[in-house]
Amino acid sequence: MIEGFAAPEVATSIAVACRVVVLIPCYDEELTVGRTVAEFRAALPSATIYVYDNNSKDRTAEVARAAGAVVRSESRQGKGHVVRRMFADIEADIYVLVDGDATYDAAAAPGMVARAIAENLDFVNGARASEALAAYRRGHRFGNYILTALVRNIFGRQFTDMLSGYKVLSRRFAKSFPAMSRGFEIETELTVHALELRMPCGEEFTAYLERPAGSFSKVSTYRDGARILTLIAALVKNERPFQFFGLIGLVLIAIGIITAVPLARDYFETGLVPRLPTAVLDVGLVIVGVLSIFAGLILDMVTTMRQEMKRLAYLAVPPPSVSGHTARS
Repeated sequence: MIEGFAAPEVATSIAVACRVVVLIPCYDEELTVGRTVAEFRAALPSATIYVYDNNSKDRTAEVARAAGAVVRSESRQGKGHVVRRMFADIEADIYVLVDGDATYDAAAAPGMVARAIAENLDFVNGARASEALAAYRRGHRFGNYILTALVRNIFGRQFTDMLSGYKVLSRRFAKSFPAMSRGFEIETELTVHALELRMPCGEEFTAYLERPAGSFSKVSTYRDGARILTLIAALVKNERPFQFFGLIGLVLIAIGIITAVPLARDYFETGLVPRLPTAVLDVGLVIVGVLSIFAGLILDMVTTMRQEMKRLAYLAVPPPSVSGHTARS
């Protein structure tokens, strides 16, 4: 929580004025979901807590229901499918999205919600702060750093922990989010959606805790990292088509010219083209490169229109408004 921001009682009064829900996607979290639900019930007593069970093989649903959560299910496997279903099903002013592994600090939620409402923010990211290696493995730290840095350099330098599973979202964010991802790459898509529409966003550093004994992470460092890289490439293609296809075109043109230099030298010396297939290939590379650049220009205009439509859909949903509150204490 930002130092000097709303005191807990002020934050709670602000949260009560809006309908707040806590969304917890779960897969085989029997050992942790009960604790997660209890902690968020204590932190946000006026909020409704939803647990979406994603084909768990253990007692996740029963434990969540006993802890006081509203339990629903999503049969298509993957966090992306669950988040898409949550945003479609549930109506609220503020959505607190958090993993059900009991590693995120529920006590930070009131301040994050209060800041989102007081400053009309559509996206508040809970950046993880932890010194415990068991809580945040080095491989995950390094992968998160690389992937976050990649997105920061392409789409905008607003977040330091893109892959955090702890976020506070506005209604207009949730209802304008297309949610095309299937698995854990949904975190990347959420971040890029906020950056591409230039939404008002913020970030709060929150404690990140070690998983309780006996529970284990479902994230695969290499498999999910590869999926996130693939998603980033797809997002660059879709959201930055001129840069994507323009770069491909420039590379093809450069290869065509470089490999044509020896042919040109031989032609000027002898008047002959000794390697005709190479010459044909070079001409083809240059032509394809030029076409790629023009395709990027055309797709860039299409992307601009699509972003305008997404922006209009986003603006069609009113932001939560709270009168008579003080954002700062």
